[in-house]
Order: sequence, then structure tokens, then C-alpha cells
Amino acid sequence: TTLRDRHARVRGGTLRLRFRGKSGKEIEAEVLDRRVARVVKQSQELPGQELFAYIDDGGEQHTVSSQDVNDYLQETTGADYTAKDFRTWAGTVLAAVALRELEGFESDAEAKRNVVKAIDRVARRLGNTRAVARRSYVHPAVLDSYFDGSLGRALARRAEKLLEGGSITPSVEEAVLSILRRRLRNESRADA
Repeated sequence: TTLRDRHARVRGGTLRLRFRGKSGKEIEAEVLDRRVARVVKQSQELPGQELFAYIDDGGEQHTVSSQDVNDYLQETTGADYTAKDFRTWAGTVLAAVALRELEGFESDAEAKRNVVKAIDRVARRLGNTRAVARRSYVHPAVLDSYFDGSLGRALARRAEKLLEGGSITPSVEEAVLSILRRRLRNESRADA
């Protein structure tokens, strides 16, 4: 919601974003979606420098704030979700995918190196530093499950279900969700 018109270029159905993120990191992203490109182009045509703005039914212009986004998410989902929750979920799933691609390991040192590689991939994708990605956007249960071997087993079980006719996209997300649920159950038992 802090993006300005100068951060976006629209050509046909392609939106290119280029801006300085947190910690001064240069971020570039491309969105290939005609509808999104059209909406951003219309927003750019409104007076002012803010990229995300709209005209209400009364003809008044408003900028879209982060609170507006979070209110929309809560209204749409019926739960107390924020944009950061979606970003954290994406980081956690990306870490699981990266760790799956790195496969197993022969030693603790190799496992730790693989985790660093996976976190680096998440950090690049989210436009963060390694430390921020690990601390704020990757759930520790995914890393723990990689170290103890259960991540690979959970992903393998989902792959088997996929071969039986399940959908592709949710399979990794379902595996991550099962890991997080198991962690929550174990923590609940430990507290009892």
C-alpha cells in the first residue's frame, strides 16, 4: 500500500513493479494478468502519487491503506487474518518446497547448509534478508521436520495422494499444514 505510481509500469497485460523494500533492498516483480494490469493502470490515472486508490460511490478519492487490506481479508475470510499471515504462509510453504528439492542429508552440517540455502531462496522471493526470512516468515516446525526427516515423509504422503487423483497445488500446502497441526498437538500435550 506504500507503492507510488512511479513504481509501476503497465504494458498490455503486464505489470512491472520496481521499488525499494525494507532495509533498502531493491525489489522487482512482474505480474502477468490483464485484469490486474488494467486495475493498476486505472488507479494510476487518478490524481495523486499513491498507486492504490479508488473513487467511492460519492465520487471521493481514497487511497488504499494497509488497514483497508487487512479489513478486507478479515471480512472475506471471516477470520482474524492479516496480509502478514499470508506472507508468512507463503514463506513457510516456499521453505518446505526448497527443502524438498534439496532432498536428504548425510550429516547435521549438511542439513544446516541445506536449511541456509532454503532460507536464502525464501528471502530472495520475499525480498528480505536471510535473518528476517527465518525469524519472521518461516515457521520453525518446518525446519524441525526437515531435521528429523518427517518433512520428507509428509510430502511423500501428499505425493501419493496426488497420484491417486488429488490436486497439485494444495499438496505441499496440505503437508505443511499437517506438520503445523502435529506440532500444535504436541505442544498442547506438553502444556497439559
